[in-house]
Amino acid sequence: MPGLGPDRAAWGLGVDKAQLDGILAAVPLPMVLIGAEDRIVTANAPGLALLGAGQVGRHHAIGLRQPALLAAIGKALREGVGGQAHYEVMGPRSRVTWLVTVTPVPNGGRHDALCAFQDITEQELIGSFRRDFVANVSHELRSPLTTLVSIIDTLRGAARDDPAARDRFLTAMQHEAQRMARLVRDLLSLSRTEAEERRRPTTPVDVAELARDVTDTLRPQAEAAGVVLELAAPPGIPPIPADADQLTQLLQNLIENAVKYDTLGRRVTVRLCPEQAEGMLRIDVADQGEGIEPQHLPRLTERFYRVDRARSREQGGTGLGLAIVKHIVNRHRGRLAIASERGRGTTVSVFLPTA
Repeated sequence: MPGLGPDRAAWGLGVDKAQLDGILAAVPLPMVLIGAEDRIVTANAPGLALLGAGQVGRHHAIGLRQPALLAAIGKALREGVGGQAHYEVMGPRSRVTWLVTVTPVPNGGRHDALCAFQDITEQELIGSFRRDFVANVSHELRSPLTTLVSIIDTLRGAARDDPAARDRFLTAMQHEAQRMARLVRDLLSLSRTEAEERRRPTTPVDVAELARDVTDTLRPQAEAAGVVLELAAPPGIPPIPADADQLTQLLQNLIENAVKYDTLGRRVTVRLCPEQAEGMLRIDVADQGEGIEPQHLPRLTERFYRVDRARSREQGGTGLGLAIVKHIVNRHRGRLAIASERGRGTTVSVFLPTA
């Protein structure tokens, strides 16, 4: 109140500064109090860490420079009206987003402003991922749907009585419909894999036998593409706790990718390598294709990410195969590694715990 020193000001709360500091110190969120003179009066330890050293006593606009937050603080100080604003800062690894609730605090006929900072970075990232996912799915579906609509209009018009054109357009329609079916299938598979990711499988699975079955099934597809598909598995590999259906899908996705993009060596090798020292079973799927530029490797497991978008679509890819693989590996508490060198091919390695 007016007439009291800064250590005895009450801020309309019936407490002095020492008591207020004690209250703020008990709050785990960053808290900052800004006085009616626009200066930062006090802050708790998380608040001081957020503001940086030496900000207490200085004008709040020096430490909190973002316009939306300054406007909310100004409204609380001048009009006694609370509000909220986003405040973004660079963290150690990435940008951190705070939701700041600004509350006016009566102080002798004027108002101070109490700012509470809530970390909403994860919610913002989830929202961003959701928006990107919807946009990507919409984009992936729009192209074949546009093609189908165009073909249907043509068949109803100029090509109505042209049998050759009709057959050609029907083939194109089948191609686009199959493309959408693959996308829907992979989306459902990704959704199921994510839903089960927290439940680690416990059923013993003979991975060597499973790998033989998958390679035998895919060998005709590889031969049709001019690629030799071979399996290298030492005898005596013990069963490991796993989901057989998901491991089948994992191997199918990796082998099909390797076959599609092995345009140079014409050989894809599936290797099973027990690594007893680490308690892991290593599964390598190696091609001898063109390889992948280093800048693409960290992003290969992102949904809808493609190194060569046009070629992937032409080959029937949905951009979800490695994302599904990543979630399957996560569910098995394993790890995924991708190594590639231009002109020497790509090796995708999956490490699965043996117990």
